[in-house]
Amino acid sequence: MAHAVNWFEIPVSDLDRAVKFYEEVLGADLQRQTMNNTEMAFLPWQQGEVSGALCKGEFYKPSDNGVVLYLNGGEDLSKPLSKVEGAGGKVLMEKTKINDDIGYMAFFLDSEGNRVAFHSPK
Repeated sequence: MAHAVNWFEIPVSDLDRAVKFYEEVLGADLQRQTMNNTEMAFLPWQQGEVSGALCKGEFYKPSDNGVVLYLNGGEDLSKPLSKVEGAGGKVLMEKTKINDDIGYMAFFLDSEGNRVAFHSPK
């Protein structure tokens, strides 16, 4: 098994708002599609890599409780974290060192109320 996670879905109640938030914070375009009555916007990915999508549908309810997803914060998560509040989210925990080997983390609420995190080596 190459990865413990092979796909993730972030619940949203307003797909337009969520796409705007994540495009601004991640600095990337998200591709939209509807599958099985679920509106989706795919996060950036490359063949063979783990990725996921924003999802709006019957089985998706945003929450700040439950599973925490760590997004790749690039070389230094300070850059995407600095965009969170301007994009309509809220920083819950500023950049915090985990340890020398693992790097840094930060928690935020996205535009939909999901608790999400960033990780980076610096």
